[in-house]
Amino acid sequence: MTDQRNLIIAIGVSLVILLGFQFFFEQPRMRDQQTQEQQQQIADEARQLESQRPTPAAPGGDTPAATVTAVKQAQTREQVVENSPRVRIDSPRLSGSISLTGARIDDITLKGYHVNPDDSSPNITLLTPLGLPQPYYTEFGWVAQGDGITVPGANAVWQADREVLTPDQPVTLSWDNGAGLRFEQVIALDQDYMFTVTQRVVNQTGEAVSLHNYGLASRGGTPKTAGFFILHEGPVGVLDGTLREVKYDDLKDDGATVEHNSTGGWIGITDKYWLVALVPDQQAAVKGRFLHAMRNNDDRYQVDFLDNGREVAAGATLEQTSRVFVGAKEVRLLDRYEEQHGITNFDLAIDFGWFYFLTKPIFYAIDWLYHLLGNFGLAILALTVVIKAVFFPLANKSYRAMSKLKELQPKMVALREKVGDDRQRLNQEMMTLYKKEKVNPAAGCLPILVQIPVFFALYKVLFVTIEMRHAPFYGWIKDLSAPDPTTLFNLFGLIPWDPPSFLMIGVWPIIMGITMYLQQKLNPQPADPIQAKIFMFLPIVFTVMLASFPAGLVIYWAWNNTLSMAQQYVIMRRMGVKVGGGSDKPAQPSAKQLAKAETTKAKGKKS
Repeated sequence: MTDQRNLIIAIGVSLVILLGFQFFFEQPRMRDQQTQEQQQQIADEARQLESQRPTPAAPGGDTPAATVTAVKQAQTREQVVENSPRVRIDSPRLSGSISLTGARIDDITLKGYHVNPDDSSPNITLLTPLGLPQPYYTEFGWVAQGDGITVPGANAVWQADREVLTPDQPVTLSWDNGAGLRFEQVIALDQDYMFTVTQRVVNQTGEAVSLHNYGLASRGGTPKTAGFFILHEGPVGVLDGTLREVKYDDLKDDGATVEHNSTGGWIGITDKYWLVALVPDQQAAVKGRFLHAMRNNDDRYQVDFLDNGREVAAGATLEQTSRVFVGAKEVRLLDRYEEQHGITNFDLAIDFGWFYFLTKPIFYAIDWLYHLLGNFGLAILALTVVIKAVFFPLANKSYRAMSKLKELQPKMVALREKVGDDRQRLNQEMMTLYKKEKVNPAAGCLPILVQIPVFFALYKVLFVTIEMRHAPFYGWIKDLSAPDPTTLFNLFGLIPWDPPSFLMIGVWPIIMGITMYLQQKLNPQPADPIQAKIFMFLPIVFTVMLASFPAGLVIYWAWNNTLSMAQQYVIMRRMGVKVGGGSDKPAQPSAKQLAKAETTKAKGKKS
């Protein structure tokens, strides 16, 4: 019937949008974009200047011979760090060191974040020195335009003016080429995750020198990603005002070097929660690159930028300031850096998705409620109440329409009995009935349709924002961004057995399924027995499907269903519709009674 078809269509649309939106639209768009990028970079591949720019190095392959020998003997991170000259980093949120060989920032640990929700677990290590598996580091330097000019390379050992870098004490690194050029790097660190690198070149050669400034972030190995199509992990950046995202597999499989011209912007490598991003001078014209290379059978990924070059006159000093972010993708922090340093769309390092205009405000609403209530779970429940209040007029109208449909259900059953399998006539009779009773059969679908973008936006907030990571609720929920850890199949922990992932159906998904079932009982039941059976299975399907979703999302859905049931219950009682089915009004005539009445009416007209 028309109303049931509309409801089925609405549910189908919700599933398609929730699970397939980015799969069907985002991936084709990215493939087209990547094709354009590859075509654009072909014409520039042979440039001599590009061949001079540093490319991904093999682990340990660009360290001095003496250091290589020591690194080969090293077995631990601590030994690798100890076997090379370094400047220690000590700040409220970072610890680690800078290698004086190559002036690389390559040893960074985040103090405030742990591998597991337990604070006794290890801190997150973000950057890793050369000589260890999957090295990950950043560096800045110069490329000479012309022959005979020596610039500091990957093996250059810099001199430092102090042993420790702190937010209050920048460190100055220096290197002299012995032929009249002196290079300096003043590295400063703020209280959070932003390094400022001021590079200077003092020209005492007696003639002008042309140099190009570069910055790079190099990562060894292909990291394990979450594998969700709604989340980008890998090379990313905003170049020429446009968000650029390139997958590891695409760079690796195609062997392409993707390039973009830009004024300012930023370029980096993102994980789900962590980011390493190079930020050139926002007024400088640069070319940003994403590339992959194999070094000693090791995958190496690199993002870098190269400016258009500047001339340093004899006796003059050239200065260039760049920045590099190494840390957690905290929303408010990225927004502050965007405003403070004028970094274009720096917040897009967080994959808010196509519903950015909705996802980010929802995050800020939850964050505000969290600071008010002290718990992100309570913040989600409070936000649900606010959302229900905002959409109350629309939902109220929809629930009234659904209540009228439920009240008309006996008449619809009678019509079905009357016309049998004649669907065309049944639809005509039902449309006549709807028109007579002033009922819109599609109005009941509106609450479902309204929830779709909110549901998806909340899902993105829970899934991609680090503020939700390891955020506890109550009881067994220690991480709202992770699925409910309990499962029905070991009696919620009573049986000492860890079921496979597809059997992890926890307490909250079951609660959500029950609320969905109870809410469904309030709605008009399909007259078609087959449709009725399909609808009976929907709560089970959603329970299984949402079991692997973040617990915070499942809690939201269960709470939203509960509020919807309460609202719908009140409306039905006010309209005289029994909650258990039927109506407080006199029972509607059966199909036989209707037929008899029509026959009597027809005989009366003849007489």
